[in-house]
Amino acid sequence: MSSPAGVRHRGPKDKKRAATPNPPEPAPEKDHDAVVNVKREFKPHQGPEWDYKIALAIITILAFITRFWGISHPSQVVFDEVHFGKFASYYLQRTYFFDVHPPFGKLLFALAGWLVGYRGDFLFENIGDSYITNKVPYVAYRAMPATMGALTVPTVFLIMWESGYSLPACVTAAGLLLFDNAHIGQTRLILLDATLIFFMALSVLSYIRFYKLRHIPFSRKWWKWLLLTGVCLSCVISTKYVGTFTFFSIGVPVLIDLWDLMDINRRQGALSLPEFGKHFAARAVGLIVVPFFLYLFWFQVHFSILTRSGPGDDFMTPEFQETLSDNIMSLQSVGIDYYDVVTIRHKETKVYLHSHPDRYPLRYDDGRISSQGQQVTGYPHNDTNNHWQILPIKQLPSTQNQRVKIGDIIRLRHLVTDTILLTHDVASPYYPTNQEFTTVGTDDANGQRYNDTLFEIKVENAKGGQEFKTMSSHFKLIHVPTKVAMWTHTTPLPDWAYKQAEINGNKNVQQTSNVWLVDDIPSLPADSERNKKEPKKVKSLPFLRKYVELQRAMFFHNNALTSSHPYSSFPVSWPFLLRGVSFWTNNETRQQIYFLGNPVGWWLASSLLAVFAGIIGADQLALRRGMDALDERTRSRLYNSTGFFFLTWAAHYVPFYIMGRQLFLHHYLPAHLASTLVTGALVEFIFNIEPVDPESSPTVKGHRRTRSKPVRERVATQSLLGSWIATIVILSAVIWCFLFFAPLTYGKPGLTVPQVNARKWLAYDLHFAK
Repeated sequence: MSSPAGVRHRGPKDKKRAATPNPPEPAPEKDHDAVVNVKREFKPHQGPEWDYKIALAIITILAFITRFWGISHPSQVVFDEVHFGKFASYYLQRTYFFDVHPPFGKLLFALAGWLVGYRGDFLFENIGDSYITNKVPYVAYRAMPATMGALTVPTVFLIMWESGYSLPACVTAAGLLLFDNAHIGQTRLILLDATLIFFMALSVLSYIRFYKLRHIPFSRKWWKWLLLTGVCLSCVISTKYVGTFTFFSIGVPVLIDLWDLMDINRRQGALSLPEFGKHFAARAVGLIVVPFFLYLFWFQVHFSILTRSGPGDDFMTPEFQETLSDNIMSLQSVGIDYYDVVTIRHKETKVYLHSHPDRYPLRYDDGRISSQGQQVTGYPHNDTNNHWQILPIKQLPSTQNQRVKIGDIIRLRHLVTDTILLTHDVASPYYPTNQEFTTVGTDDANGQRYNDTLFEIKVENAKGGQEFKTMSSHFKLIHVPTKVAMWTHTTPLPDWAYKQAEINGNKNVQQTSNVWLVDDIPSLPADSERNKKEPKKVKSLPFLRKYVELQRAMFFHNNALTSSHPYSSFPVSWPFLLRGVSFWTNNETRQQIYFLGNPVGWWLASSLLAVFAGIIGADQLALRRGMDALDERTRSRLYNSTGFFFLTWAAHYVPFYIMGRQLFLHHYLPAHLASTLVTGALVEFIFNIEPVDPESSPTVKGHRRTRSKPVRERVATQSLLGSWIATIVILSAVIWCFLFFAPLTYGKPGLTVPQVNARKWLAYDLHFAK
């Protein structure tokens, strides 16, 4: 399936270029008068077209009404407002936080708070917390996505209008979005999806405007719409990484367009290779270079604002944390000497390296045999069984001022049991491929088991010889003989280990969850010189190093979102709207917000996606059998313009099938917007009646070829009665369904149990207030 620049169908002697989004065919570019005519024809809209303008104004007003009505209700934290409202407060406090999404959308929320003078004192800790009690300007926050959600509706109308569709088609596509409960519900709250969808729609609109100017390349307007397309694409991916799908949906038609420009037989004349190079470079700059630098710009703003230590510190390296003021890790870090007694803590799970006299059982549940050595486990609480003494591999001349360095080979002595830590080639309790950790007495440790007790302190991106410190040195403990890394995980051991965490030797040394840190030095006297802290200056790191580090952390944690959620769903259910998401409930008033699309609108759009695929398949089959039911202009519109909308839907939907992370219904909203465009286009294709042109060209091999006319002229000769009837019927059903489910979208009025049951069309898991 193609885009506006997509598949071209030609008769044996028909060399006319396919039209999308239906600009008129110009004369060859060499003709100066023709170029002038082309420039005139590319005015945004010919004639007054008051019907389109009036419809656009009415739809825009209705969009703002449906998004802003009752926006102050509920005056409590709703669903994921706990995240994005909190992030806005962190921006206003300049406190560093970590999130898996890029910063652009969250910066907009912070801007809304800053504009009304809010200082970010409230941190949106729990769903249901009162905004009124905590004096939060939540309406200003919600107004930001509501405005973008409202503007998305006329943007959809403009996409259809600029693509040359009839007024009923424009109204149908925009109306499906205007009265969709899911889009309304998602854009009235402090969530990122309104920003994502708005700029996704603007990207499509800008590209269509750019493509319509393809016959006057490098003009001022051509550059303007090319760069606007790139800016909008950058805003999409700077909000959420699923914006990559929008890049794909625009990138495919751009590549097809470039391929057409390479055609030596193109209607406007062949391009020389230098001319083609200019076209390629312009698109590369406008759609890749400019978006990338704008994307980097938002991260620079992000780092410039967040200069204070905060909850995001733990996700970053010690070097990064030293760039933040008041960082606890940097302020409390202490150099570690040999023979110090320390507590060692796992960075992710927070458990302490622990041991006790109990031993591993002879056999595990799966029949494997252990070494029956002393148990080494992870324990969440601090006690004396977590105390380990750091020993050198050879006797030092003095126990004073013998600083441990990164890269040193050390041994660890368990203080309470006077045993030495080791790992060996025995399978761990839960992982047959990983090595068991245990301890042995000093006689064995200093004798035949000596090599098994040697461990290297390894810190990523650190040079050997640097001081090894508490808190700030995030290290991997690498076993010298076998090269495994000490590791733990969240699955507790059975009762024989008191449900404590398993410690084992991980052969995947590069795994980021192998990281530990020294939490404290219990043996250090309170009056030690090492406890006297000197004020530390905030360090700086190059922007690109901070950016790369944050990107790695974001991608890792985004892919790690695999845990189950009661309202998560699979992509196969989204087009059919099989279930929704409970956002908020109030038992006293029987009010609830339930995230659910307009079932009539969703089912219609999903059905017509299948109809479109069927039409294309039937047309291809007919052409193979020598039958031509469509004129060339209609086929061009169907394949190129409607095909572009279908490609946009597929690009925003199909990739979710290969994702392993948590997925929710709101992930389908960009694809749903594209499906409304397909629906509007098919309403025109199916119901418009176009009279046969008596001046049509002679048949080619028995097939009639319709004379190419400007799209506005063609629309003016069509009978729109069928389209208007279809539009009225569709929107009447959609409006009724919207009103029926509106109490669940707006959270009011409250519904009785019978009223809730009446809305459980597909066993929707609605809340029954007591």
